[in-house]
Amino acid sequence: MKAWTVALAIAGAASASPAQAQDPDAARALAATCATCHGTEGRSVVNGPPSLAGQNRQALLQALQDFRDGKRPATIMHQLAKGYTEAQFELLADYYAAIKP
Repeated sequence: MKAWTVALAIAGAASASPAQAQDPDAARALAATCATCHGTEGRSVVNGPPSLAGQNRQALLQALQDFRDGKRPATIMHQLAKGYTEAQFELLADYYAAIKP
């Protein structure tokens, strides 16, 4: 194998690793954007937006999808949800479902 082929293979493997490896703090970082309305760790402290902590994963995922698709009325969530990918929805649903209410 020629040196440039080996170098190319190593470069390709190195660039693929970060994309394949899941950042353990990715869900927490995404959830930080929700804290203003839904409270730290999804525990709301004001009347209005519901607490997300401990909610059913599938219900959370469905709500996010419904906001994004305009199937669920909202003041701001329908706009915010359009900025997330399906994978990010799943990270958020997993994150909040795992937190004790």
